[in-house]
Amino acid sequence: MAAVQDGPMELDAEKETKPEILSDGTSNLSGNTASGTLSSSPLTAAPAGGAPKMEDQQTLIAVLQFLKRNKLTDSVEILRREAGLGEDQEDSLATDGSGGGKGDGDGGDAHSLLSRVSITSAVAPQNMPVKRADDQPDVSVVLSAYSQQGDPSLYQVYYSGLKNFIESVLDCHRAELSQLFYPLFVHMYLELVYNNHENEAKAFFEKFSGDQECYYQDDLRVLCGLTKKEHLKGNEALLDFRTSRFVLRISRDSYQLLKRHLQERHNNQIWNIIQEHLYIDIFDGMPRSKSQIDSMSGSLAGEARREVNKAKVFYGLLKEPEIEVPLDDEDEEAENEEGKPKKKKTKKDSLGSKSKKQDPNAPQQNRIPLPELKDSDKLDKIMYMKESTKRIRLGPENLPSICFYTFLNAYQGLTAVDFTDDSSLLAGGFADSTVRVWSVTPKKLRKVKSAADLNMIDKESDDVLERIMDEKTASESKILYGHSGPVYGVSFSPDRNYLLSSSEDGTVRLWSLLTFTCLVGYKGHNYPVWDTQFSPFGYYFVSGGHDRVARLWATDHYQPLRIFAGHLADVTCTRFHPNSNYVATGSTDRTVRLWDVLNGNCVRIFTGHKVSKASKGARPFSSILT
Repeated sequence: MAAVQDGPMELDAEKETKPEILSDGTSNLSGNTASGTLSSSPLTAAPAGGAPKMEDQQTLIAVLQFLKRNKLTDSVEILRREAGLGEDQEDSLATDGSGGGKGDGDGGDAHSLLSRVSITSAVAPQNMPVKRADDQPDVSVVLSAYSQQGDPSLYQVYYSGLKNFIESVLDCHRAELSQLFYPLFVHMYLELVYNNHENEAKAFFEKFSGDQECYYQDDLRVLCGLTKKEHLKGNEALLDFRTSRFVLRISRDSYQLLKRHLQERHNNQIWNIIQEHLYIDIFDGMPRSKSQIDSMSGSLAGEARREVNKAKVFYGLLKEPEIEVPLDDEDEEAENEEGKPKKKKTKKDSLGSKSKKQDPNAPQQNRIPLPELKDSDKLDKIMYMKESTKRIRLGPENLPSICFYTFLNAYQGLTAVDFTDDSSLLAGGFADSTVRVWSVTPKKLRKVKSAADLNMIDKESDDVLERIMDEKTASESKILYGHSGPVYGVSFSPDRNYLLSSSEDGTVRLWSLLTFTCLVGYKGHNYPVWDTQFSPFGYYFVSGGHDRVARLWATDHYQPLRIFAGHLADVTCTRFHPNSNYVATGSTDRTVRLWDVLNGNCVRIFTGHKVSKASKGARPFSSILT
């Protein structure tokens, strides 16, 4: 049964699959293997003449021997009883089958019989568990399906026939059916390579590789280097493509045209690949245009399945905490419309209490545990609120100001950069494994005094925060040592007291900006860590790396709190949603995924990128990801 979605993510019914069964006794399609037919049963289609009866008997013996080898005695007895087969008959049939193998090509041991008549299931479970990065399937098992293939000399004929058909249909259907070219091309080429048909594979690649879309050229360059069966084992790109079903969205009318063509042409090889390796999402309505398809195409696994993007997402912002903010004198003495001075207010006004009501699209405040605001955070909030009331409204005549920073003579190779929200600090990661922090204000960077000196400070003084700093250590920049590989990501904490850095050495390090020393080294990734970022509320941070997963951490935990697994390639960038309830990740599989921090589930998959995603961010109003 083909893995085809109908309407709201329902597989095609069995009654639609039965008319698709094809048998062709003259084209050598039905005589090769059962995988060359459109049937989900290995005994449905068989060569003409008296061969089906003998093949059925041999298949029965093979199944019985398989059950015996696995000590399934009850199943053996049931099968014998249903088939009306005794032990003596079984032994005689087994002897006949093995003895006649050389003459008719249908003999062989039970293993060869089972491998010849078995067929890989074409139906993907609806609720497949998410695989973790270290739970990869065995390569030999993954590639074994390619052993069931047809005549290698006919592969070009099959593909050319489908290509000519698609180019001859109406324009409204051509764009949708053209989506089949790339996944079919890749799987047919890999089948030829796996079965040691190197010359046929090379000719097939040279003839049809130029017909693929331009945004698949990087993948084709990798595929071109796979010319021998030994090259396929251990190749990550191949394993990704083989284990994931390529998702296509096709209208019902276009799908019916394709099905009718394959039935008329008895093109079982193409249909078998569609059943096993493609996931066709059928929808009712007008076929999509070329521009609509291109806007969603380009991913390593095709488009996103519709059920993946149906989860509820709370994209609203959390309500600001109520903070009492005293009004300035000029605001209190402002005159009203009649020219009379207003009465001077003796109470403090609360700007936080005047904030808008709770956003209906926002998550609950306690949906995930968030750190409480410290006194320093509240002071920053008060300062921000005061400045926001005096901010000039932006418009064509009042454009925002922009700060540019230039790194001169970065001979060590600048690989990452970040700056604080108030633009007071700037951090850079370098290829020589160092992290450098600069002050972009006249205020220099200082370290905290030693413990002995701190004991001599009056802790009750108003300027205690200034007294604890050592003026002897003041400088415009500081260098942080600790990584053993290039630093690919840096991120400041919201309170500007900490700095995160991720490196090729597979670690994420937390640095104190008061002592400029490493506090913690977080080890969880097995390969280089490409990016890391603090949560807007601090405490939490996320990292992504070459192991294809993103990890959620807390600063006081050595182990990750969540593992976000699902990407088919490196996770190159990570960002928090402004409400900290979601994490967005970008990958070289050319998709962006949105993950729920509460349970670790993927709630959105965004496709359409034509090149690997290297950077992104969630805008402040939180419903747009760029």
